[in-house]
Amino acid sequence: MPNMCNHHGDDPYAGFMQELLDAKLLISSGVKGVYGRSGTFESIIEGFDNLVTAAGADKQPEVIRFPPIFNRKHYLDNDHIETMPDLLGSVHSYMGDERTHRKMLEKVHANDPEWTDFLEATEVMMAPAACYPLYPTVTGTLPEGGRLFDLQSFVFRHEPSDDPSRMQIFRMHEYVRIGSPEEAIEHRAYWLEKGQQILRSVGLDVEAEVANDPFFGRGGKVMKASQKEQELKFELVYPICREDKPTAIASCNCHLDHFGLTYDIRQANGDVAHSSCVGFGLERIALALLKTHGINSAEWPAEIKHILNIV
Repeated sequence: MPNMCNHHGDDPYAGFMQELLDAKLLISSGVKGVYGRSGTFESIIEGFDNLVTAAGADKQPEVIRFPPIFNRKHYLDNDHIETMPDLLGSVHSYMGDERTHRKMLEKVHANDPEWTDFLEATEVMMAPAACYPLYPTVTGTLPEGGRLFDLQSFVFRHEPSDDPSRMQIFRMHEYVRIGSPEEAIEHRAYWLEKGQQILRSVGLDVEAEVANDPFFGRGGKVMKASQKEQELKFELVYPICREDKPTAIASCNCHLDHFGLTYDIRQANGDVAHSSCVGFGLERIALALLKTHGINSAEWPAEIKHILNIV
């Protein structure tokens, strides 16, 4: 089936979103970028996620599943709040007494948004990437040959959008390599090729593009340019709704010694460790498959259904 977007007026994103809602593949929460997922949608994600797991199994990674929240101190040790403050998610809760609680409820019942002034920061933040909770747990000296991890979790980024592929909470499946500069670069190169093979095997003819992270503010412009110049980040892009504006559905990133320095991770020889990762955006890939093969997965080509184990 050709990759064409049904327009909703002049907005291709709204058109595809309406298709997904009408088919009950996504369930609206009333908040942009926050959706329930149907069993059918989950089966597509599970099928592709199993492909990713199988593709990396021969390298025997350490499998870890972190929750989508992590230690606030570990978050602040990193520079995410300096580079991407507009995307962060902080978890707050009520910690006062009964008298203050009554004052808070007065504001709640009066529809006064300042009721949140009574909340205090907890010990946790929302994880902006599946690998962020990992690095603080690897502090110290690595074994010879470094370490390789298989991670998968929900992550949060505050960027509400009408684009169904730009969710605020979504899943990433990552493979992270921490070791020497050569090991990190080899890992990124391997998955840049392997990732394209996996996606093309299910009918997604992706393109690899040099990219940059959405760094914030004036200083972010310099960081974006530097990241592109050094070719530290590649995205595998696919036109989910617009041919002229393809969507990144996977990325391969080289972090140099950033996390090694931040969390004091050392190679076996004592040098600061380098790291790299590949991340597959599972919801975006499911959406790309639905756009390409049709909104009804039961009618997909038999070969694709077989690969993804979809009934």
